[in-house]
Amino acid sequence: MHLNVFLFSPIAENTYVVHDDDGRCAIVDPGCYSQEERDRLADHIASNGLRPVLLLNTHCHLDHVFGNRFVAETWGLEPHIHPLERRVLELAPVSGLMWNLPFDAYTGPVRELVPGRPVRVGAEVLDVLFMPGHSPGSVGFHHAGQGFILSGDVLFRGGVGRTDLPGGDFTVLSRSIREVIYALPDATVVHSGHGPETTVGWEKAHNPFVPPLG
Repeated sequence: MHLNVFLFSPIAENTYVVHDDDGRCAIVDPGCYSQEERDRLADHIASNGLRPVLLLNTHCHLDHVFGNRFVAETWGLEPHIHPLERRVLELAPVSGLMWNLPFDAYTGPVRELVPGRPVRVGAEVLDVLFMPGHSPGSVGFHHAGQGFILSGDVLFRGGVGRTDLPGGDFTVLSRSIREVIYALPDATVVHSGHGPETTVGWEKAHNPFVPPLG
């Protein structure tokens, strides 16, 4: 599986495009806010001959769904979200106004992600891992064969997702990190919603917020 990352929006969010060898791709957490950013995403997909088949959200805070409507209208895709994120998605436009970042929100139907039920990107498979705490229905997308996880805002290099937003809970977040992410092989690359990539092993050894137990 091939992976590309784009830094989008004033909140500096990481948007991912992952695709198989035949060019079938998933767009994960489209944070494209400006027209220039939307054009950059579309140009990448067109110039590489990619065919979007999935729109995936690790969670639905505003910076991860800025581009949902654009992706839906451009490629005819419905967002796949955890059911606990429905209310978060509905409130995203209000959050945009509060942060002085108004945007045209997606308001159409959504498809539910079921933890333990993988999603297919053409010939490739992503496992859906339930990782609440930053947001009620946060999930990660894990590719076991290539050893990476798209973690959303659960875990960052040397940091963790904030838990002061509605539905956040540090105890729950810590449990998600220890029981789900830290259970993956140490060499697993963690591609976060913000900032640089890291590895499970590095975080277990160095993350000051959630050290391993025992």
